[in-house]
Amino acid sequence: SKLAALFEHPLYNIPMPEVTEKDKLFVVNPMEKFSLRSSGSDEWVSSSKAETLLPTGKTAYDTYPTWLKFHVGINRYELYPRRDPLMPTLLRDLATQRIVSSVQKSGGTQLKLIMTFPNYGQALFKPMKQTRDQETPIDFFYFSDFERHNAEIAAFHLDRILDFRRIPPVSGRLVNITKEIRDITTDKKLAKTFFISPAGNVCFYGECSYYCSTEHALCGKPDRLEGSVAALLPDKTLAKRRSWRSPWRRSYHKSKKAEWELNPNYCAQVRDTPPYDRGHRLLDLIDMTVLDFLMGNMDRHHYETFEKFGNDTFLLHLDNGRGFGTHSRDEPSILAPLRQCCSIKKSTYLRLQLLATQPYRLSDLLREALATDPLAPILTEPHLRALDRRLAKVLATVGRCLAG
Repeated sequence: SKLAALFEHPLYNIPMPEVTEKDKLFVVNPMEKFSLRSSGSDEWVSSSKAETLLPTGKTAYDTYPTWLKFHVGINRYELYPRRDPLMPTLLRDLATQRIVSSVQKSGGTQLKLIMTFPNYGQALFKPMKQTRDQETPIDFFYFSDFERHNAEIAAFHLDRILDFRRIPPVSGRLVNITKEIRDITTDKKLAKTFFISPAGNVCFYGECSYYCSTEHALCGKPDRLEGSVAALLPDKTLAKRRSWRSPWRRSYHKSKKAEWELNPNYCAQVRDTPPYDRGHRLLDLIDMTVLDFLMGNMDRHHYETFEKFGNDTFLLHLDNGRGFGTHSRDEPSILAPLRQCCSIKKSTYLRLQLLATQPYRLSDLLREALATDPLAPILTEPHLRALDRRLAKVLATVGRCLAG
């Protein structure tokens, strides 16, 4: 396994800073247990009652459902650890746990659902909008593009291979529209949008600002629908997140350009502006730029951080559905922060160089990682090959910075 060899490499075993109590997102009561509601039920409840005896040698933490262990493990430095023993279980839960509720997520331009499992875990479902081999039409603006379920899955694995670990876990899943959405939804607005197509397939379109109409309906075959299922982050009431507008945000206008596209010295003013004037925030943003260029994602207008950790923490790489839309062309403008600032973390640069070598070729690693997903194959071969080509362009950009 190339992936196993990669994670054994010294560059993937750089020691983390020690995690103190104040570096953890949650400080957990070690006596708080979770237990099954009743012998005939698979629902979990929090149980502070001392009389619920734990099996010998087990701690209260062992009673937590996997999604809660994931939340408890988040700290200032990482969303999940490099060698996370929970990851295979968490991905399997996302793909297989029984769905007890499906409601539409509010906001956004496209239809997304929040799905709830019997153990109170929740996931964000993005349905399949286009097939693996469709490319975004060349005349489409980036803001007219569809969100792709397979891009969300591939982005999670790519982010992990780059050792950023800033995207919540995502799995593919085949959902039964009738039994797992229509029949169990409590969302009246969503419920009104189901219909049977002329071909006899079950369809729905929900309510949203752009792509929610009968022309953009999602249809099963006859009621089976592919989608990505992403683990939700802790509720914002428990763990406040701050949303930051990206300094290299696009204009989202058909003819207007953003300031960074017109001013070659734009990075100098960013460096003087908080929070980019100290710490590693700008370098973290350039990490995100590299991830986006490799995916071909032009839609990074905002990013988020956990408020508790202030400026000294990682950026969350959320909403990656507009990646992997084209393999036949690259979008050099995505690399503007790297090109204009000529800065990159040494650790990131060394890992990118490693991923350009034969034993650790990026396309091979991502192909191997995606092969375990329930909906494999996730990306077509041209998309995987495009990664190696784009990686060479990132390294060439850094090379020019070093030479200059």
